Amino acid sequence: MDFRSSEQALGPRSEDVLPTTATAAVKVVIVGGFGVGKTTLVGSVSEIRPLTTEETMTQAGVGVDDTQGVERKTSTTVAMDFGRISINEELVLYLFGTPGQERFWFLWRGLFEGALGAVVLVDTRRLEVSFDVIGRLEERGVPFVVAVNSFPDAPGYPVEELRAALDLPESVPIVLCDARQRASSRDVLMALMHYLQSLAQAPAAS
Repeated sequence: MDFRSSEQALGPRSEDVLPTTATAAVKVVIVGGFGVGKTTLVGSVSEIRPLTTEETMTQAGVGVDDTQGVERKTSTTVAMDFGRISINEELVLYLFGTPGQERFWFLWRGLFEGALGAVVLVDTRRLEVSFDVIGRLEERGVPFVVAVNSFPDAPGYPVEELRAALDLPESVPIVLCDARQRASSRDVLMALMHYLQSLAQAPAAS
């Protein structure tokens, strides 16, 4: 019996192999309320086939999950999304998308362990679903940027109005994005990397 073909099948796909030039890896979490586009962002920007844990929404979530504004959504992340992107030849980001519903937030502790920073995706139609998410990041001391996802029917607001509504300090970057577009999602991650770099270079408070 020839085992060569089965051995080849068990190995990673060529596009999944970590670049040999990579010398640093950073864990980043993608957070936000239910239905803001976290799975979409991870899927659009990942250079490997993303791992998703989406399941069909059932009657179990009726009366528990807040689906106002996203009534047409039929699936939801129940554990995490995972993807990977090489920022350059040396730096690789591992992306972990969190579940949006509050009943799955107990999983956040493990997902946040070792994370260098976070992206908070928001939907201007439902800014209120982001309040608790941002509060949890602030409690944990995790640096983050806010990415305003573009939905066709979402109202647009000046950045300063969004900053005031989300009660964010001037230092926290707010960027616009389209989570469906790879380039736009990559720009969000670059904004986070620049922000983390600026924090690392800032003089320590005396």
